[in-house]
Amino acid sequence: MFLRLAQQHQEFAQDLVMNLQALTIILERRGYPASCYTCGDQMKSASFMVSLREKHLIRFLVSDYGITWMELWDDRELMKLEGAEAINQLQELANLVKYPTTVQLTN
Repeated sequence: MFLRLAQQHQEFAQDLVMNLQALTIILERRGYPASCYTCGDQMKSASFMVSLREKHLIRFLVSDYGITWMELWDDRELMKLEGAEAINQLQELANLVKYPTTVQLTN
């Protein structure tokens, strides 16, 4: 059972990393400075960052140790979420990108 769960976690992490890479490309095309760095070629972990406006930074980390969302303003941590809450917040960011006519990110 535990080996199956470990495998599922690795597959989940890889899927999440691929989606972060795609989100990075879309954000860059929309004019937002964004980056997604992966560790190694197995795509088990990544560091995703995007600047929504001056001094407003989002950082999302995924690794074997967990998933974290951090929102920073002027290098000060505003919010830190982990696990499912972090993924929900990432989905909200993706929705803002997906539906730019209803809600727009401010530069």
